[in-house]
Amino acid sequence: MAVAAAVDYLREAWPEEMRTVRVDVAGMPSYRPNPIGLARWQVDPARNRVILYRLPIERLCALHKNDEWHRRSYIESVTVRAVAELLGKDPWELPAERFRHF
Repeated sequence: MAVAAAVDYLREAWPEEMRTVRVDVAGMPSYRPNPIGLARWQVDPARNRVILYRLPIERLCALHKNDEWHRRSYIESVTVRAVAELLGKDPWELPAERFRHF
């Protein structure tokens, strides 16, 4: 639900850029040696697709408070970072006016 909510928000904020973006959720990435750790997502620009990996996202997060709100916020932030990578944007550009307090 958190992924769907974040994607819906991004589609409303960036309708043209998100028009053909597909976001899927899979359990685990295929094993590939990775010096920075286990992937939380994969971006496929040729297919305009993001794959989020549920188990690494859920199990490897280091929340300072493990409650529903913090888990949901973390999942939303991973979703935004993955989509930002696909779109070639900084993740802070995507939330539009939602996080601008000045």
